[in-house]
Amino acid sequence: MQRIRLRYTKRGRLRFTSHRDFQRAFERALRRAEVPMAYSAGFTPHPKVSYANAAPTGTGSEAEYLEIALTERRDPEVLRRLLDESLPDGLDAVDAVEAHTSGFADRLTASRWELRLDGVELEEARKAAEVFLAADSVEVSRQTKKGMRTFDTRAAVASLEAVPAGSDRPGGGPCAILRLVVRHLTPAVRPDDVLSGLRATADLAPPVPAAVTRLAQGPLDEETGTVTDPLALDRDATPAATVPDGTA
Repeated sequence: MQRIRLRYTKRGRLRFTSHRDFQRAFERALRRAEVPMAYSAGFTPHPKVSYANAAPTGTGSEAEYLEIALTERRDPEVLRRLLDESLPDGLDAVDAVEAHTSGFADRLTASRWELRLDGVELEEARKAAEVFLAADSVEVSRQTKKGMRTFDTRAAVASLEAVPAGSDRPGGGPCAILRLVVRHLTPAVRPDDVLSGLRATADLAPPVPAAVTRLAQGPLDEETGTVTDPLALDRDATPAATVPDGTA
């Protein structure tokens, strides 16, 4: 059995798709691309697809990951291209490697996020970020499946900075960009939790909902504060011999 790990995106209006919506779209793409999927045992077999740490509904992402199990070997790049052609625009398969290592989900220890704050001046966002980072802890409460939970958002944030919006941004008025690296803790701290923390500590309240995008997801290099490529270990471990072209 061959295992392939894929990176895919949620862009544009497709960021509003739920995880269940994506699952249905991906399983249709598997059928269209005639992927030789392995199936689970039992009364209602399902394709063996493992999803890792999906982004919340309503957020865009450049770094979502999943793993599929195949009954026949395929070239990862050819398979990626076929799946990308079978997925709707906005749900794009952008990278694929053959799995040669274990513990892939354990390597997803942090995410790098971008939050676009329309209606917020850059200096206001910078001051709010400074206040948040200076705090020893920033507790927020959120309703979860296990009831109301209170947790420390400051402990999860490895870095936070405010930068100006690009000159090609449509529309006028002030706009600040927050870029932050968030550790994957339990319970999970989401970008909207950090916004709640910024509101609590620095009274930062954007007049419209923030546009949130996950830029990267993977191992956190604590020394540099960067989120690195979780597929790198599999790429480095790939044998020199490759599957011949046209086998997918």
